[in-house]
Amino acid sequence: MSPRSARRRRVLVGASVLLCLSLVLWGLNTLVNSRTFQLGGTLVHRVATDARVVALTFDDGPTEYTEEVLATLAELDVTATFYLTGRELEENPGAGRLIAGAGHELGNHSYSHRRMVFHSPDFVASEIERTDEAIRATGYSGEITFRPPNGKKLYVLPRYLAEHGRTTVTWDVEPDSDATADADTIVAQTVRQVRPGSIVLLHVMYDSREASRAAIAPVVESLRADGYEFVTVSELLRYR
Repeated sequence: MSPRSARRRRVLVGASVLLCLSLVLWGLNTLVNSRTFQLGGTLVHRVATDARVVALTFDDGPTEYTEEVLATLAELDVTATFYLTGRELEENPGAGRLIAGAGHELGNHSYSHRRMVFHSPDFVASEIERTDEAIRATGYSGEITFRPPNGKKLYVLPRYLAEHGRTTVTWDVEPDSDATADADTIVAQTVRQVRPGSIVLLHVMYDSREASRAAIAPVVESLRADGYEFVTVSELLRYR
């Protein structure tokens, strides 16, 4: 083989390797971030139903904004699902008890809110089980579904959840993914995207999320005017 042919072959082999690595990385990233698929177990991002039902969910907390959110929901007579972190529950146990006492559903959003990929089985188990304990300490006795921080998962997390008969819950409507969106934009996007069986995600627990808190009432009122009923995630899952 001539030197020129050898160089050409090395270039082609190198390019092929880079292409394969790029495809593998693209596939891993797609899998990690998918809201509709995971490797094993049950994942629900929306329930396929003709019934005009929708689940309103909140991520993170509890924080000092819990009482404001609960007051809004009480005024609207809406029961929601709160995906809480174990660390914040331990820091704000009274707020957790208020959520449970108001009849809302509590879900597990990990202990530390670290992304649940490329971690050991022991780490995943600890994140989930410590948060389950914190949730039970509020007095909540219902089903505890799990929502991965940032929706990210790969293999270890779905395997743990499948082995323990747990459901992964993501979402199909996230109108405040842009943290700079104002309340009107959040409401308009929610109303435009919701379908029967939708799971709506809002972030309402931090100071920077005033617009999301302000959007709760008009979102509920607009969807009710369109014939929707609000249910918890566990209630929604019964429509499958």
